[in-house]
Amino acid sequence: MDRPSTLPSFDPTPSGTTFTETIEYKLEIIPPYSIIQCRRADIVLKDGVEIARGYHRSVYTPGQSVATAPAEVQKVAGVLWTSGVVSAYEASLPEEETSTMPSPVESGETVSG
Repeated sequence: MDRPSTLPSFDPTPSGTTFTETIEYKLEIIPPYSIIQCRRADIVLKDGVEIARGYHRSVYTPGQSVATAPAEVQKVAGVLWTSGVVSAYEASLPEEETSTMPSPVESGETVSG
């Protein structure tokens, strides 16, 4: 059987096909401390019709830097996170333990049970 010396070319994107990507944000505000959850949807369109969608979620707590967050998050945080809300949120957090519990297994010891 004779084989062709070259394979026929294949163009995976026929001429005239347009791929675009868009991003949508959905914000959820969680009471009582106005914690902001941000869901980002990455949407791929082929000729204006959605063919794929992926999600990524981020959570922002009062007092946290939102400098690199989407503009929508920055605006909402600027309005909701008053000094009173930030103080109340920080007061609600458990105190960090100053001492750590020793590991039940020290080097050389075995645990049976």
